[in-house]
Amino acid sequence: MFDFVWPWGELPGWVSTVWTVIDMMIRIVMLGVVPGNRRPTTAMAWLLAIFFIPILGLALFVLFGNYRMSRRRTLRQIVVNERVLEETKHLELDDEDQDAPEWVRSAVQLNRQLGAMPVVQGNSVEFLTDYRESIVAMTEAIRTARNYVHIEFYIVGEDEEVTGPLLDALVAAADRGVNVRFLFDHLGTMRVAGYRKFLKRLKASKIDWRRMLPLAPVHRQWRRPDLRNHRKILVVDGTVAFTGSQNLIEPGYLRKASQKLGREWVELMARVQGPLVASLDVVFTTDWSQETDENLLDDVRAITPLNVPGAVTGQVVPSGPGFAAENNLRLFTTLIYSATRELRITSPYFVPDDSLLYAVTTAAQRGVKVKLYVSERGDQALAHHAQQSYYLALLQAGVEIYLYEAPHVLHTKCFTVDHEVAVFGSSNMDMRSFSLNFEVSMMLLGSEIVDRLDAVMDEYEAHSKRVSLGMWNARKPFERWKDNVARLSATLQ
Repeated sequence: MFDFVWPWGELPGWVSTVWTVIDMMIRIVMLGVVPGNRRPTTAMAWLLAIFFIPILGLALFVLFGNYRMSRRRTLRQIVVNERVLEETKHLELDDEDQDAPEWVRSAVQLNRQLGAMPVVQGNSVEFLTDYRESIVAMTEAIRTARNYVHIEFYIVGEDEEVTGPLLDALVAAADRGVNVRFLFDHLGTMRVAGYRKFLKRLKASKIDWRRMLPLAPVHRQWRRPDLRNHRKILVVDGTVAFTGSQNLIEPGYLRKASQKLGREWVELMARVQGPLVASLDVVFTTDWSQETDENLLDDVRAITPLNVPGAVTGQVVPSGPGFAAENNLRLFTTLIYSATRELRITSPYFVPDDSLLYAVTTAAQRGVKVKLYVSERGDQALAHHAQQSYYLALLQAGVEIYLYEAPHVLHTKCFTVDHEVAVFGSSNMDMRSFSLNFEVSMMLLGSEIVDRLDAVMDEYEAHSKRVSLGMWNARKPFERWKDNVARLSATLQ
């Protein structure tokens, strides 16, 4: 224990005794409370905080220690899952893709069990790698809307050149009678420059909009403040959808520092047609019902393979604290352990838990060619240093690490396995995305679509430099110290 010196001088002995008893009780009680249903590393990080700074550590644990949603939100997610399972029970993998390997079938069944969405055939998926052109494509889709536009993004920021035309298209669609429903994360968007101006524009329009996971204690809307909805989805008339890693903001995130450095975010979005659109729409309508009490499921176009605009087979994978299990983490580790030839991963925040770290390093140690693409310089210092703390273990296992050239931020989240499976979406490979964020990923099957995503990562590799083990070992001790401290803080969940 540590002796506490009161700023106003020595206090009576009985006060010191009471303080000592309280201090001891906090530590003893939390030893049996903190480890409950938590990873050992997470529990140990919280206990260290509580033991070093008991009162502050306890306060932080009360505020940030529970990452589960309210009972109301959890029950609504369960109801949606049950309905999707019932209405899509006729869709089975055997009917969709006879050539899928057994390990792919196993992953499909896992997703079905945890996230309810079926695997469906007959889709068209076009990867969009140019930041500005993807926003232009979304804008053009909105301009064709006749019935409804469903749009949700973690971060929204308005500027005249890049996102302004898209927001104009939303306003125009609402003016002509299209039902425009717009969701954006409360804290994710609130911290962007021009937030008040953006709200003023929404209030003056006919757009039906809501903040996701709002923090409004006056209205009894309160939860752990760092639980966020990180999804990126646009659905137009149930016929075309967009999803991926990109936020609805200009490529420098409206930051003066980015403009000064010439920094832009490198993203991956996809334009989707076919029955996967309905799966994405179900994810949106679930989020909408959580914020509005309005049930839109009856209006969602049926998840059916009748329309076949393409030949891609895929499955939508929703995840987040509203689910009982960490859907994305379980899928990722399952697929990585199934790899036999090649594994390629792109992630802006690679801060794995033990299970994912073991999966990746074990893959490399058993002869799988593993490549990891990350930013040379991250946009979030703490997360970037935490990520770097894992490089030594990865390099020693034989993982090839490529640093995407600074000052750009490689923000794409995707990976491919053995020319059989491609996964992309909003989910990072970090403990925040596994436990604290609502995410949406898409698993696509078949060598043709995998080759297309690998071609995207080929471009990343061409703009990257490879890290050697010798180069990493030569870093200054203070840099390693910062990485390790950041790694400890990353487990506080």
